[in-house]
Amino acid sequence: MKWQAHWERVYATTPIDRVGWYTPHLTTSLTFIQNIGVPRTAHIIDVGGGASTLVDDLLRLGYTSVSVLDLSARALELARERLGPLAQEVTWIEGDITSVELPAGHYDLWHDRAVFHFLTEPEDRERYLANLRRGLKPGGFLIMATFAPEAPPKCSGLPVRRYTLEQLQETLGPEFELVEHTHELHITPGGVEQLYLYASFQRRESRA
Repeated sequence: MKWQAHWERVYATTPIDRVGWYTPHLTTSLTFIQNIGVPRTAHIIDVGGGASTLVDDLLRLGYTSVSVLDLSARALELARERLGPLAQEVTWIEGDITSVELPAGHYDLWHDRAVFHFLTEPEDRERYLANLRRGLKPGGFLIMATFAPEAPPKCSGLPVRRYTLEQLQETLGPEFELVEHTHELHITPGGVEQLYLYASFQRRESRA
């Protein structure tokens, strides 16, 4: 899988609380999820969730159908170890979001913090979006966080594609209607400032 070796190396050589995207809790993501108001039984997928604590907080809040997808087997292993017995309540998917096969029309909420902006090639973005359209129910919600134009041009040694809100909306297309957006200044454990664009969208219901 593309990029897999890179991320396995990152998780094998860097403590979780020292990776550039680390934060103890994804506060903005959690706020957006609660603002959207999906039921606790909603099917939620955290794309590129890795060893993030979002799954911990979702379980703590009572969400009962959470999936975590990541390229890195090591990242998923770390998350399972941290959760202990609670890991059995989560669906773990090791795979590349540009090629993995997801169940059609299954997810009520798709969350992506800092995966989409690594897709610098148009064909990779198209494959991602095809999977998004396949997996997310009509009427479902998308939460996406990418680097804003003011953020560095690279993250974890890889180039990223930075977005304004208008550019992100144009990339997603008219099928996705903006619900809410904000900017979040993330300070890495090494002290680097990274400005994120956070936006939530609702997928329009298909028309007969």
